[in-house]
Amino acid sequence: MSENDEPVRKALLEDLDTGFGELYGAYRGLVFSTALRLSGRWADAEDLTAEAFLRAFKALAGYEPDRIAALQPRAWLMTILMNIWRNCARAKSRRPPTDLVDDPVETVDPREGVEETAARHETGDELAELLGQLPEEQRAAVVLRHVVDLPVSEIAMVLKIPQGTVKSHVSRGLHRLRALGGVR
Repeated sequence: MSENDEPVRKALLEDLDTGFGELYGAYRGLVFSTALRLSGRWADAEDLTAEAFLRAFKALAGYEPDRIAALQPRAWLMTILMNIWRNCARAKSRRPPTDLVDDPVETVDPREGVEETAARHETGDELAELLGQLPEEQRAAVVLRHVVDLPVSEIAMVLKIPQGTVKSHVSRGLHRLRALGGVR
């Protein structure tokens, strides 16, 4: 369970609108970075993040207080994100490929120096490319474990698979990344 879960849960119980603001503030970076590592594209990550929070808000509006009180917000948001990502990946695989070049627009942090921007961009692109070469289940497990830093028990809840399978996916994914030259 995340340290943000309890204050977010309390805020959601007091007032859904204010609480949702707390939820968004606490987890937007985590959801976006996870979406970016899963999709490999900035624009797709923005879309996935927006859709995840939209679905979360709609779901919360229908929840009873006891269900909100038992909610584990971080794991719950990751579950929503993973479901959206899988559905998008399935839909994308059914569409014919386009010949258009999809270069993501790079946003620049004005406080960041040129060297830092270049290093971050290069590392992020390399990681996205390497993660994109992993099978879907391994990519999801590796991202949730080593990017999001979820414990194995929460990853099992998010992916709806046994903890042993999570460990296997993470181990095989890391082994494959090492073979590809991306992890030491």
